[in-house]
Amino acid sequence: MSNGQSFFSPPPGEWTFKGKAIAEAFDQHVREQLPWYDLATASVAHIARHYIPTDGLIYDVGCSTGNIGRAIADTLSSRRARLVGIEASAEMAAKYAGPGEVVISPAETFDFAPCDLIVSFLTLMFVPPAQRIGLIAKMRDAVRPGGAVVIFEKVEPGSGYPATVLWRLALAGKVQAGVDPAEIVSKELSLSGVQRPLSPAEIGPDAVEFFRFGDFAGWLIEAA
Repeated sequence: MSNGQSFFSPPPGEWTFKGKAIAEAFDQHVREQLPWYDLATASVAHIARHYIPTDGLIYDVGCSTGNIGRAIADTLSSRRARLVGIEASAEMAAKYAGPGEVVISPAETFDFAPCDLIVSFLTLMFVPPAQRIGLIAKMRDAVRPGGAVVIFEKVEPGSGYPATVLWRLALAGKVQAGVDPAEIVSKELSLSGVQRPLSPAEIGPDAVEFFRFGDFAGWLIEAA
């Protein structure tokens, strides 16, 4: 190659949430890269309203700048419910602009109190697989009977030609949103080894899928 790199040289940069520039541009970035982001947020908020009781406790795992918290703020207020956001990145937590409080901690080492609802929105795919199964089990165990866990993540592609079709659907959505194709490729390569999609087996057979766009999906897991 003209710049002296071999074909298999690693691309420059690696995606991280631990940076002031990323935190400051995050809200705009996710809406460019994920054109369905606001629709997915609204879907999660709709489901959350069904599981937030009066004086309840809700966790937002990977709360970033407070997107989910802002979407359910009215419900939290009217029902006097408490929201605790969990965010591993101090830089992201500093930009939090939602209700409740934020605890700076990796989700996989956080001790959940008995609660009514846990939302994990685009977070588990950044947790190492060796720790992810335990985290999902811990979230399930923390939810009181009648409560729920809501998971929204990137998932492993299926097989056959339909998998290619759905992958291209996600790409087409980004291009139509005006994202530079070079930026799309660069972002994907920067996620190598950082983001790993979930498998349906990790989520569990009792999870109800409520959203799907390309290789992203949302599930509702109701506590027994």
